[in-house]
Amino acid sequence: MSGTRLTRRALIAGAGATALAAPALASFGAKLGGMIDLALPGGPSLRPTTPAFPGKGEMIVQRIRPPLLETPMEVFREGIITPNDRMFVRWNWPMPTEVKAAEHRVAVGGAVKNAVSLTLDEVAAAGETVEVVAINQCAGNGRGLSEPRVTGTQWGNGAMGCAKWTGVRLKDVLAKAGLGAGAKRVRFTGLDVPLTDGAPQFIKSLPMDMAMRDDVLVAWAMNDEPLPILHGFPLRIVVPGWFSTYWVKMLSTVEVLTGEDDSYYVADSYRIPAQPITPDAKDFPTVPITAMPPRAFITSHTTGDTVALGKPLTLEGIAMGGDAALERVDLVGKGWEIPCDLGPDEGGPYAFRRWSVKLPQVAGDFADIGVRAKNVNGAVQPETLAWNPSGYARNVIERITLRAQ
Repeated sequence: MSGTRLTRRALIAGAGATALAAPALASFGAKLGGMIDLALPGGPSLRPTTPAFPGKGEMIVQRIRPPLLETPMEVFREGIITPNDRMFVRWNWPMPTEVKAAEHRVAVGGAVKNAVSLTLDEVAAAGETVEVVAINQCAGNGRGLSEPRVTGTQWGNGAMGCAKWTGVRLKDVLAKAGLGAGAKRVRFTGLDVPLTDGAPQFIKSLPMDMAMRDDVLVAWAMNDEPLPILHGFPLRIVVPGWFSTYWVKMLSTVEVLTGEDDSYYVADSYRIPAQPITPDAKDFPTVPITAMPPRAFITSHTTGDTVALGKPLTLEGIAMGGDAALERVDLVGKGWEIPCDLGPDEGGPYAFRRWSVKLPQVAGDFADIGVRAKNVNGAVQPETLAWNPSGYARNVIERITLRAQ
């Protein structure tokens, strides 16, 4: 399926893939591979790897059920697109292991003129097919590198990836029901359900101006393939430039609200301090996590690598502008900086972009070097971590040390 309208043939292909999920998830525990050290300062750092999840290559296992799978950083060394089989996986609650495409419906209700229940074909027919290349990044990406340590999944920096998403505009799906008076937010629910009785369902919402953007999608394809079940088959929300907590998977309901959203994952969770705080702060005001900040990574080398003394050295990596296009990337050390060359803009403002810098001669060790990204709105990565108790929205400069010999 390459930039075309969702077809029944594609749906059947996707539905067939979901049938493989249940046995694969049940047996994968016997297929763990090696171990990887994420170098987390608060430890423990070792994580198993496995290729045993359906449709996945070698991934770092943070949790089994619901699955939390991290992309190894080596995957980001080539190109800007993250292959489907190496894209990170994040579920808050258990996901269905089978979804019958022919029976799936998306209910659109709330403050609308006429509530509707749409088949997948009706969703696809709601408007023109749109393709967007965008980074999908967990709000807690890099949480395990926080000092002092914070609670939550101890991700390295691999809870992110960039893909081409194909679908229809959310605003066109909303138009099938018609917005009612006073519409203020749009709320989404998927098919995943809480693990324990009384726990909150995973529900998220967008302000109306965001929901009506031309690039916010109800997507059915990822890198020209039907959405894999681990990534939300058959439909998911795509919000370019915003953290993936808003990218609700296995979309089942769309509700238009006339007031604020008091659901747990909006009003109480996925929030950061309104102002900088120290780790001992108490009872501080918070604001929801929304847009992603700029970030950059060295992917050609890792800390502890040796480089040839007296020889030229080329460093390479990826960078993102967050919620705006990337403007520049600089290699930074202790009291010095060197501008990097940006590769071609292959994916647009919300995609990864390659960068490189060639140093004419290695004169000695490179201690604590990193790369600093800046976007066209002037947002730039900080030198020091803006600590928060959930480790959200990390974008401090990531540093490595290279040894010359």
